[in-house]
Amino acid sequence: MNFDTSTLMMIFFLIALIVSIWKIYAFLPNKELEDDDRTDASEEELLNIVLDVIKNNEKSPSLSELFQKIKDHKDFDSKHFWRFNQNRLQQLLNSYYLKNKNISTIDDIYYK
Repeated sequence: MNFDTSTLMMIFFLIALIVSIWKIYAFLPNKELEDDDRTDASEEELLNIVLDVIKNNEKSPSLSELFQKIKDHKDFDSKHFWRFNQNRLQQLLNSYYLKNKNISTIDDIYYK
């Protein structure tokens, strides 16, 4: 059985293509990680903690005070929210402001 050069090249190309697609698939994440804090449920949990801290505070906190009080909150899991920082808090507040058009600052959240 003789194969010409173009047939052999096509067979090796297809084999290499299948192997490379399998290698890419093998390294893609297939399941949710247990410490993933970017899921919708985690975002909602973190937002509830933020709102609870603002509501139970004696006065409207600054961003740095709010960040520290969130980290000290009893429901805050530092292992789950291991990427939480002030920038993440600011982004969370900005998304809350976008969802609630009549609120634009931490003071607005505190008083409403």
